[in-house]
Amino acid sequence: MKQVVENIPKRKINAVTELTNLIKSKRTILIADVSAIPGSQYQIIVKKLRGKAVVKVPKRNLLLRALNAAGKKEAEALAESVKGAVSIIFSDLDSYELAAELLKIKSSSKAKPGQIAPRDITIPGGPTDLVPGPAISELGALGIKIMIKAGKVEIKEDKIVAQEGKPISAGAAAMLSKLNILPFTIGFTPLSAYDSNDKIIYTGIKIDAEEAINELVEAYSKSLAFAVGIGHYGLETTPLMVQKAAAYERKLIRVITGEPEEVAPVAEAVPAQEEIKEEKKEEPVSFGGFF
Repeated sequence: MKQVVENIPKRKINAVTELTNLIKSKRTILIADVSAIPGSQYQIIVKKLRGKAVVKVPKRNLLLRALNAAGKKEAEALAESVKGAVSIIFSDLDSYELAAELLKIKSSSKAKPGQIAPRDITIPGGPTDLVPGPAISELGALGIKIMIKAGKVEIKEDKIVAQEGKPISAGAAAMLSKLNILPFTIGFTPLSAYDSNDKIIYTGIKIDAEEAINELVEAYSKSLAFAVGIGHYGLETTPLMVQKAAAYERKLIRVITGEPEEVAPVAEAVPAQEEIKEEKKEEPVSFGGFF
């Protein structure tokens, strides 16, 4: 056994020791996909994470050795996510806080031919900085209607040039680049994470703050309407219930008295009384000696 250990390169032993210490001291271990990130952008992201997380790129077998050495065997399932170009991030933040931090430092990027559109990609109507020339035929090939205005190409109306879930054509990618439309984002994409405090492994991490807020607003609206409907009294429902009761009261009174339904006032087409009085004060027109 001693001979086997001696044959292991020192750099690997040091790497496992470093990983083991990080696993023991940090709350979260997060595996992130970095396959679509250029080297320069990768370094920028790592710098932005300083003070919040430590980023490493170890091989799968070294991670397994470190997890075993740290006594975190329940976290070995994380190694299943260590495929292709991934980074391992260690942090004191919990898994979803760390994932949210990764989303904050994503940046926009150009479309490349053959990439799958994450959503419908639209070239909007309006003026552009393109001059007449090859751009006219390139836009025409994409089915985009144009006109020339003040020596520049203007797009008449919005046009979808790539549909969600389908590859982006070379022509569409080139035109999006010329118009500086950046439909993709570059950054670390969370794949899975281990929380050493709760001893839980999270997979399929997905954070969309805007979608979450929209869902909360929709849920609140539905629950408020339901609460008013069943007569549940509360700070938000009571004013609405009073307004509803007042509206029913007015309607009931009209039914009992035979009073017609309220009609929105319409602007009078006749002159005001003051105008009529002023007209009466005018002297009659003279017709000479005939009267």
